[in-house]
Amino acid sequence: MSAIATDRWTAWDRFLEATPDTGFMQASWWADFRATSGYEHFGVTLKARNEVIGGAVVMKFSPTPESCFYYVPEGPVLPADESTAGQVFGAILDAVEARRAAEAQTVSHLRLEPRWQHLPGVVRGFRAVPALTDPFTEPRNTLCIDLRPSPEEILAQMKPKGRYNIRVAQRHGVTVVEDASDQGVADFQKIYDVMATRQGIRAKPPEYFQTLVALLSSLHQGSVFFAEYQGLRLAAAVVVYFGRRATYFFGASLDSHRHVMAPYLLHFEIMRRAKALGHEWYDLWGVAPASEPDHPWRDISTFKRKFGGLEVNLVPTLDYVYDPAAYDAYLRHNKRS
Repeated sequence: MSAIATDRWTAWDRFLEATPDTGFMQASWWADFRATSGYEHFGVTLKARNEVIGGAVVMKFSPTPESCFYYVPEGPVLPADESTAGQVFGAILDAVEARRAAEAQTVSHLRLEPRWQHLPGVVRGFRAVPALTDPFTEPRNTLCIDLRPSPEEILAQMKPKGRYNIRVAQRHGVTVVEDASDQGVADFQKIYDVMATRQGIRAKPPEYFQTLVALLSSLHQGSVFFAEYQGLRLAAAVVVYFGRRATYFFGASLDSHRHVMAPYLLHFEIMRRAKALGHEWYDLWGVAPASEPDHPWRDISTFKRKFGGLEVNLVPTLDYVYDPAAYDAYLRHNKRS
């Protein structure tokens, strides 16, 4: 077994595509995309008999010139065998520690957000980060629709109101189109900005979506979809394709013409197209835990749950603290109210 730090990730990306317990945020192209937002990255791959068996793409973000932290979204990736997983995890931590020792900055902590539903026994010494307390986190509870059945069976497993609203949209003549052109990105941004203002959330800038969609399109890893009614684009979604999953990564809708139920048909058509491309699951990318009725995501979660699907509850965000003083400063600076 050998640990290899490299910027050449062809074998790694192929390995990820075939591995269900990870996602696109461990892909080399995602790391390159995040570099446009100030993230650096390095990688560790573990091989046995010249085959990749695990590893991690580790992001580095510097909140201040003096300090930084490491972040592994949707990773690390470990083998199923617990004994081998322990060796791989230890090798990953050793490689990260070697990198930390060479840093000029103080590294406050290592953050992991693995796509695990159970915490392996080999993971020790990490602290759980409460959900929604920190901007540098991704959803830990999500909803996945099985795309392997027929479209009729996918409809049948939905909540009755979900099926009904899809048919309402069809009766009103709502159509779904794919448009990843510059105009499509601009149209998405308009709908997204209106939604962000309505909900009081901080919108991502146009450059974010321009760069993301251009990258997804060039790699055939995703696209932009719209639900249209009488020539108006009422709802939109940015979808990422990776391995077995298609992921609803960003979305927005307008308040106008709500009676035509455009967002429902939008997602059903995205499911149909993802299925046609060979993807087995549609990940709705974040829902409120079922046990938290007052969760800030309750409204969007009510919408998403109308599509049925399988609730997936992942382990919490995990932090390993290297420097307590720097970590406390990080928490104070990034605390969400």
